[in-house]
Amino acid sequence: MIVQRKKLSLLERLYLPALAGGFKVTWRHFANTLFKGHTAGKELSGGYYPEKKWVVGEGYRGAPYLVRDPEGRTKCVSCQLCEFVCPPKAIKITPPGPQGSPEVGNVEKAPQEFEINMLRCIFCGFCQEVCPEEAIFLQNDYSLNAESREELIYNKEKLLSLGGVHQDKIWKWKNK
Repeated sequence: MIVQRKKLSLLERLYLPALAGGFKVTWRHFANTLFKGHTAGKELSGGYYPEKKWVVGEGYRGAPYLVRDPEGRTKCVSCQLCEFVCPPKAIKITPPGPQGSPEVGNVEKAPQEFEINMLRCIFCGFCQEVCPEEAIFLQNDYSLNAESREELIYNKEKLLSLGGVHQDKIWKWKNK
């Protein structure tokens, strides 16, 4: 079936009505901002981002960070599941080798290096879901900024400082 379309007039072919409508909306917003001192949407939200922080909803997936147990040790045992499951390959873990280190107590495989490239991270939450030790959590962090690209590659110390201490009921590596 062929649909017959009506011919466009010269005015319609020049897109002048659409262009005039756009200028009309732009001028209205400009005049409200300039003369009345308000902008569209400010009344609904109570302000804008830098002055007023957003409240994120339940289930928001923010930036991933490492957490410590209540004794201050890292909960990560460098099983590398988060590294394997990460779609953009943003996580890089260097295991400690066969000996481990004496300052971590019974934890034999605390990672030597752990870094997350926040430029590559897509905040999917797979790393949190797959972690058997509950060592990595997504925080309600939506404002990641830096002055250089290198600052957005978080090492183990920065991830642990941002993640804090996780108070859970089960301590797998409790000293006996």
